[in-house]
Amino acid sequence: MQFEPTEQEQAFQKKARQVAADVLLPVAREADAERRFDRAVVEALGRAGLLGGPIDEAYEGEGLGHRAQVLAHEELGAVDTSVRGFVAVQTGLVASCIQDWGTEEQKTTYLPRLCRAEIIGCYGLTEPGAGSDVAGMSTRAVRDGDDWVIDGEKVWITNGNVADLCLLFAKTDPAAGSRGLTCFLAPTTTPGFRALPMTEPELGHRGADHARLQFEGLRVPDAARLGPEGSGFKVAMTALDHGRLGVAAGAVGLHRGCFEACLDFARRRRQFGRRIGDFQMVQATLADMHAALEASRLLTWQAATLKDEKKPCTLAVSRAKLFATEHASRAAHDAVLLHGGRGYNNAYPVERLYRDALGLEIYEGTSNIQRIIIARHLLGRDEGEELTDV
Repeated sequence: MQFEPTEQEQAFQKKARQVAADVLLPVAREADAERRFDRAVVEALGRAGLLGGPIDEAYEGEGLGHRAQVLAHEELGAVDTSVRGFVAVQTGLVASCIQDWGTEEQKTTYLPRLCRAEIIGCYGLTEPGAGSDVAGMSTRAVRDGDDWVIDGEKVWITNGNVADLCLLFAKTDPAAGSRGLTCFLAPTTTPGFRALPMTEPELGHRGADHARLQFEGLRVPDAARLGPEGSGFKVAMTALDHGRLGVAAGAVGLHRGCFEACLDFARRRRQFGRRIGDFQMVQATLADMHAALEASRLLTWQAATLKDEKKPCTLAVSRAKLFATEHASRAAHDAVLLHGGRGYNNAYPVERLYRDALGLEIYEGTSNIQRIIIARHLLGRDEGEELTDV
């Protein structure tokens, strides 16, 4: 395993760090307070090339792979998790999925524009009655000649109100279970497509856009199908491998943001005539936070390396997401406590990081879903063997 990024990967990370400082940091607090998605911010990411790390250069991506992109996710996540979440959807769930499953015409049509942020994508999977249970979705697509007619509803769709393109999953064969799902590329201007803001205020990620999508008689041609008919479950799972890797890397960034804020505070805050960093309990917190941060980063780096080497990576991705997100939440909790009263209001960024952290454990598959995935990989299939005493 190569632990050090290449020169190209380091340059990509440096660029992400600069954009995070120059573009994200000045507006992150205000965007959170106002629950405002800022399209100008994501357009700046597109101009900087930060939306196309794993996308082939033939489609105007950077052609650097997933390791470069997780480095960018970390830098963005350390400053603004809402923007990092946008990138995970745009680059991971949408663009990388089209690169994996799309026809040449679909790739040529959409990937360059997604990389430039000329268009925004969303990922239409979750429904009111089908979150972790993907096969339980009720959205239907019925064949009508050379077209498909889609009816149904999706919820908590990141980028949904601002998207130009939706990866829309629907049942095409209800009797086939998970083998009866199909994915479609649906422009959001298509008649029958309706996006509504989520009305309840989010706990965190308030600078992101979240939508409820409704489809009534939405008609798309068969040429808009992404992957073979009935392959929607496989499409969704490969996309989630991309998205979960972005979440894990974003959790590393959030964790780092908490750690750096605590380290700075422990050096400058003085009590009883000493800086608080000289007290052993504070030192223990910092040491544990640092060790967990490095472990999270290495697990995420391992998963990205396997993905770039085109080796099986689902186990590694789930392992990284589980560990990184849960330890990011713990770091955010400890950061608020270490800051005391100052951590309890939004004058310091740890309050926002604390609210954002829990979302990382929920979307793209909850922590318990990751545990199920990991355990199934470890146990393998039930071969029906019975243990007998010797």
